[in-house]
Amino acid sequence: MRNLEDLFEHQLKDLYSAETQLIAALPKMAKAANDPKLREAFEGHLEETKTHKKRLQEVCDDLDIKPTGEECKAMKGLIKEAQSMIEEDAEKEVKDAGLIADAQRVEHYEISGYGTLVRFAKELGHKDIAKKLQKTLDEEYKADEKLNKMAEKRLNKKAV
Repeated sequence: MRNLEDLFEHQLKDLYSAETQLIAALPKMAKAANDPKLREAFEGHLEETKTHKKRLQEVCDDLDIKPTGEECKAMKGLIKEAQSMIEEDAEKEVKDAGLIADAQRVEHYEISGYGTLVRFAKELGHKDIAKKLQKTLDEEYKADEKLNKMAEKRLNKKAV
């Protein structure tokens, strides 16, 4: 990597890999969820995640970048943690609380990644791309907030 443009490309590919991995993981998390609203949230976020991946593809197309070729090791680890919770012999309510915790770790990682991409895009003069990435960042914040409310208002209390 020689400059910010190269780093921006690397980060785009990394998040593309992260979204791809998450698309494979979310159905497993939804299936493992006991609470119907949590299952619904995971299923809804799967559709959002497909949109995020598509948006990243559009950004890469605009920049003439092939988005594949990177493996997001961080997302791989976060998904491995979620898989451990899925396989855990835990009470239903505890498992749901654990799944939310794992899902929020994923959201926080994505928020960090998209925040960085937005900043880089702006600094590189890619205003339209920054707007597309900001839209995804806003959606990731909303997903995190939705999970947070579910945990605080119901599911963590059930796990006590």
